[in-house]
Amino acid sequence: MKEGHSFKESYKKRKGFSWFAVMGLAMLLILSACSSSSSENDSASTGKNSSPGSGNAAAENRETTKKEISMDNRLDSIAEVPQREKEGGKRGYPNSDHNEQAGQLTAGEWDDLTAWERFGNLLNSQEADNSKRLWQFWNFNRLEVIVTANGKAVSDASVELTAGKKTIWTARTNTEGRAYVYAGLFERDTANLGQYTVKVQSGQESKTTQQLQIPQQGSVKVDLGNSGKLSNQLDIMFVVDTTGSMEDELNYLEAELKDVVSRVSDQHSNQLDMRISANFYRDRNDDYIVKPYPFTSDVNKVISQFSKQEAKGGGDYPEAVDQALQDALFEHDWSKEARARLLFLVLDAPPHDDAQVIDEMKRLTKEAAAQGVRIIPVASSGVSVDTEYLLRFLAAATGGTYLFLTDDSGIGSGHLEPAVGEYEVKLLNDLLVEVINRYAQE
Repeated sequence: MKEGHSFKESYKKRKGFSWFAVMGLAMLLILSACSSSSSENDSASTGKNSSPGSGNAAAENRETTKKEISMDNRLDSIAEVPQREKEGGKRGYPNSDHNEQAGQLTAGEWDDLTAWERFGNLLNSQEADNSKRLWQFWNFNRLEVIVTANGKAVSDASVELTAGKKTIWTARTNTEGRAYVYAGLFERDTANLGQYTVKVQSGQESKTTQQLQIPQQGSVKVDLGNSGKLSNQLDIMFVVDTTGSMEDELNYLEAELKDVVSRVSDQHSNQLDMRISANFYRDRNDDYIVKPYPFTSDVNKVISQFSKQEAKGGGDYPEAVDQALQDALFEHDWSKEARARLLFLVLDAPPHDDAQVIDEMKRLTKEAAAQGVRIIPVASSGVSVDTEYLLRFLAAATGGTYLFLTDDSGIGSGHLEPAVGEYEVKLLNDLLVEVINRYAQE
């Protein structure tokens, strides 16, 4: 198991080495060479040989971190990440033989929906508040709706949150019969939002609750009495950033994703009607912005689509995430009835942060929730603090979960240490199969 860290505790890992760190290291080496006779005592007193994150060295790092934050005003912001420019920014593969086989990348998972109290505490931090303001996800006033029929979970039921005659949020239940709706997620001031009702519909069955208070209500149970049969349809979509900065991991990711597609198909081909769609995107002014492929049940076709991709283009840190999601949600024939609709968003950079794009991201988040498309981000190397929060916001709002690559594989550039609790490091392909099976199980 691995313990995640807060922003201040993991700032250096989130930022990478700066020139100040390099200069400081050089000075330390010079001083060490000039005072070799007392080096053991000095290193013992300064914590120089202590393990990272422990003792006096950790305290000094935290103090330095505070100074760095005040000086650079969060250099992790979207506007200033010159080192991560996309085009021509080759970072190379640590494995000299380019042995790009499945089962090498490592990853972790954190589900904020099942650790909601901790997520709420995190959202009250200065770090999260900065990201909430940037992306304009203001209030996570959540209501959990549990839908049953004669005590049995109802999957893919429509759950509509209303205030008076206005629809506030729409979601669809998972195979556990759970859906999450939000009051005022994109409203900075929720003073005018009052009483709410929830309408649940599955097939011909429909029920509306009495008035509810959110977030005080917490959760509500609705029993429909009757429900239709659980759908055997499973839609899986991969939306993958193929800009230049993905070069350090893209070929490995392709091997992992091809393995996942093959394994999931083998496991579920006899029980479920599974369709897969592979989609790739870059940024404005590249040779393409979005390269989409329709849903298909032909696994070999999807594997071939992955094999043809290469990392190229970009030019700045943000990418066309909004246009990729726009295409994914509106230009593909997602199943009208499905056991699960999963969208794996594989990326290392956020969307652009101009007002129009931010408004579009909010609209797309709400649309994904209404369609029952669960966004499951896979954060790759180079993800910034603000990007981590946006991805976790997307996952929580749509009923998904947050996946992130780790340094344990030794592949790719440094990976952001997420601001989460204890998590287990697993092979990425195994974790993806596990997540898909979890959402597809009865």
